[in-house]
Amino acid sequence: MINASLKNQILKDPRHYQILTLSALLAYGTLASVFEISGAQIFGIFFAALATQYLGSFMNAVRFEPRSALITALSISLLLRADSVMPLMAAAAIGVGSKFMIRLYGKHIFNPANAAIVFLLIISLTAMPGVAWTTPGQWGTALWFAALLAGAGLFVTYRAARFDVPLIFLGTFAVLIFTRALWLGDPFSIPLLRLQNGALILFAFFMISDPKTTPDGSIARAAFAASAAIVTYILSYHFHNSDGLFYALAIMCVVRPLFEYFDPAPHYRWGDRINPVRLPQLRPRSPQQIPAE
Repeated sequence: MINASLKNQILKDPRHYQILTLSALLAYGTLASVFEISGAQIFGIFFAALATQYLGSFMNAVRFEPRSALITALSISLLLRADSVMPLMAAAAIGVGSKFMIRLYGKHIFNPANAAIVFLLIISLTAMPGVAWTTPGQWGTALWFAALLAGAGLFVTYRAARFDVPLIFLGTFAVLIFTRALWLGDPFSIPLLRLQNGALILFAFFMISDPKTTPDGSIARAAFAASAAIVTYILSYHFHNSDGLFYALAIMCVVRPLFEYFDPAPHYRWGDRINPVRLPQLRPRSPQQIPAE
C-alpha cells in the first residue's frame, strides 16, 4: 500500500501526468506502427538522457532526478527522427546536458527537448545533411485526436500552473493565421486544419509550457507566449520554415532572461499551483541556485 504522504507527492507533481500522457502517445504510435522509430532508437534515447542526467547530477553534487530526463527522452522520441541510433542519443545527451551547462538566474535557459531538436536540425542543415528531421506529418490533422491531446495537455498544464501559456500561444497564433487567410481570401478551412495538427498541439501543451523554461510571473509569461506565437508565424509563413515552432521557442528562450530580469515572481518549483499576477518592478532579479531538474 502507498502511504498518504507518498500518494500526495505523486498526485501533486505534474511531471507524473506528463510522463503518463507522453508514454501513452509513444506506446500508441509504436504499437500501431504510426511512428517510424525502432525499439533500439527509443532505448538509446532513454539511456543517453538518463545517463547524462546522472552524470550532471554527480558532477554538480545534486540529487539524481530522473523525471525531467524521462520527459525529455519521451519528447525526443515523439518528435525527432534519424536513420540511426547515434544522432538520437546525441540529441538526448545534448538536451539534458544543456540543463546543467547553460543556466542564468538559477534556471536553465533552454527547454531540453527543444534544444536537442534545434541542435540536430542545424547540424542536419550544415555539417551532416539529412542526419535528422522532425515529424509533423505523422500526427495528421484529425479533430478528435487534436481535441484529445489538448484535453490531456490542459490538465497537465493546469496541474503545473501553466495552462495560460498554451492558450495564449495558440490564441495568438490563431489570430495571425486567420487574419492571413482573410487578407489572402483563403477559406477558413485552411487555418482550421493548421490548428488541428497534432504536432502543434503537442508543442503548445507539452513543450513551450514547460514551467522551468517559461517566465515565472504571469505578465512576463503572457508576453513570452504571445511573442513565441508571432515568431512562429513569421518563420513559418514568411520564411517558409516547416520547423518554425522549434526555432521560435529556442529564440524566445534566449531572450527570456530579458522578460525575467525585472520579474518579481518567485522561481517555480515542481508542485507549485499558485503563481499570482504581479506587476513588473524595476528591480533586478538576484541569481538563485536551484538544481537542474
